[in-house]
Amino acid sequence: ELFISAGSYTLALSSYLLLKNTPPFDTYLGTTALLAFVLFVVPGIAILLWRRSSAWNVSFLAAFLGTCSAVGVHVATAKSGTPLFYLGFYIMALSFFHQSEYITTALFNPHRLSLDSYMLNHSTAYHIAAVASWTEYAMEYWLTPSLKTYVWVARVGLLLVVFGELLRKMSMFTARSNFSHLISFRKRSDHELVTHGVYSCFRHPSYVGWFYWSIGTQLLLCNPVCVLAYTAASWMFFDERIEEEEITLLSFFGQQYEDYQRRVGTGLPLIRGHSVAKQD
Repeated sequence: ELFISAGSYTLALSSYLLLKNTPPFDTYLGTTALLAFVLFVVPGIAILLWRRSSAWNVSFLAAFLGTCSAVGVHVATAKSGTPLFYLGFYIMALSFFHQSEYITTALFNPHRLSLDSYMLNHSTAYHIAAVASWTEYAMEYWLTPSLKTYVWVARVGLLLVVFGELLRKMSMFTARSNFSHLISFRKRSDHELVTHGVYSCFRHPSYVGWFYWSIGTQLLLCNPVCVLAYTAASWMFFDERIEEEEITLLSFFGQQYEDYQRRVGTGLPLIRGHSVAKQD
């Protein structure tokens, strides 16, 4: 699955970028045909090469994300010097985030790998938030385009996106098989408490990364409403998530985790996590 996903993503990305401005693909009809090729022929190639029907789903999602990344690159290069320039970076950041979630899981935690590792079906709330940000961007770009011209805001957003992406992937790399996209309620025999690397700075570095990445995407789009909404919604989500997760971690590791809590903070503002004192 690692090679299927990485290969399909790269093939889709490169095919779209290389052929987009080449006749006959430089017309509306040609672009439509190119998208059809990328989204359906690439997965077909994957099935032929790996001879597994399951390759279709993995390849299709990777090809879709690769195409989105290519569209982002195209927008950023074609609209340089305009407000749409940073929209291109947003599209690249969003599609790369989901692709890299799958690839990182395949590399360092393969026994947990599934289509869900793309995180495209994270939750209904996640989808609503995404649509809300696109709606806000479109309405403001149409009604008050000057809101999208604050370059310094977009640049801060880009820095937060890069920081958040790198921190989250470093946490997945450091935790390896101990990392899970879902809270584990049963301790595996090989489950270890990871306290080194980025985990020596934050107890929940993957959440810290995602928190600042999500805020950064909205700064990148210069979406004032969604900047506030994403900050509040992400904070409430991770406050509840960390509380629930640390209850299980305390039951798994006991005093070892209590000592870790005393040494290292969660990494998220005003979120302290669960403590034994709360249980008492």
